[in-house]
Amino acid sequence: MSKRITKIVLTGGPAAGKTTLISRILHEFKQEDGWRVITIPETATELISGFGIRPFGDCMTMLEFQDFVIADQIHKEKLALKAAEVVREDNILIIYDRALMDDKAYISDEDFARVLARFDGRTEASVLAGYDAVLHLVTCAKGAEFAYDLGNAARTESLEYAREMDDRTLRAWSGHPNLHIIDNSVNFEDKINRAIVEIYRVLGQPEPMVNKRKFLVEMPDIGLLCEKCGALGIDMMQTYLRVVQPGVERRIRQQENGEDYLYFYTEKHVTPDGAKWVTEQPISEKQYIRYLMEYDGELHSVRKKKYRFIFNDCRFELDVYPFSSDRAVLFMYAPNADANLPPEITVLSEVTGDPAYKNRQLARVQAL
Repeated sequence: MSKRITKIVLTGGPAAGKTTLISRILHEFKQEDGWRVITIPETATELISGFGIRPFGDCMTMLEFQDFVIADQIHKEKLALKAAEVVREDNILIIYDRALMDDKAYISDEDFARVLARFDGRTEASVLAGYDAVLHLVTCAKGAEFAYDLGNAARTESLEYAREMDDRTLRAWSGHPNLHIIDNSVNFEDKINRAIVEIYRVLGQPEPMVNKRKFLVEMPDIGLLCEKCGALGIDMMQTYLRVVQPGVERRIRQQENGEDYLYFYTEKHVTPDGAKWVTEQPISEKQYIRYLMEYDGELHSVRKKKYRFIFNDCRFELDVYPFSSDRAVLFMYAPNADANLPPEITVLSEVTGDPAYKNRQLARVQAL
């Protein structure tokens, strides 16, 4: 089987949700299912934080800075393609946290064309042709202003600036034939779900069902479920951290990924008017260990093995906990309420929305 490499750019104005979407992509496309996700971090941020060069003050002009950004971006994109060819998986998803056309939003069209041409005569057309799809996540400064700075306490850009850069970035990418705009029309979870659906469409795969129901079930025969439904299990552990800011729940997650592990940091915000906003970002093992020092001593870490499988074109996830030998929790993602469950599953009750079966409560009681 020849490798299939799909290249998708995530772009948009400040506070658009790109980092959380990357976390969701890593969760969605696992090595156990034959995927390899290669992520290319935002180049400008790396140069500012790592090299100490920045396009203001006495350091350099914005035009000079973009020359650095484009050179580094081209280098990283070449490395990503080489890595895609040597990893053992056949389905490769390369995710770009911003890419070359984003630089056009910060300088004039003429300057951008001249900088590009210095790199092997590149043109906008040749750059756009190098990406399979572009997802523009609209800044929450447009339609979700209440959440603008929830994911980043150090955010300094004004709402007006965020809106302007969102417009300029969208204009920069407007020439791509496979551009998708993900707005803030419903809520943040819906926004991320719509972005995931677009990625499945780009890949030419069935879209995931986003209507989720939860059931308390008798512990099924796991071996039979694996044999008949192709269920695959991954180990996960979620740890809650001490509250340091009112209305913000913090947690970290360790998740098996083939022979390795992925690590995530999540914040769940609840605003005074009851609105909810969840942000998540991948972190390193070193950062994960550092966060473990902040664990909430009143809550246990929630360990579980999650089995994912497909039955009658519906997606299921079965969570098996070490503290329960006779019960488990089943999630069903189906297009309608009449979808059938596998005959190996015996439902005790539907617990969709029941706080007694949320992970935070299970961390407290350690019982189903």
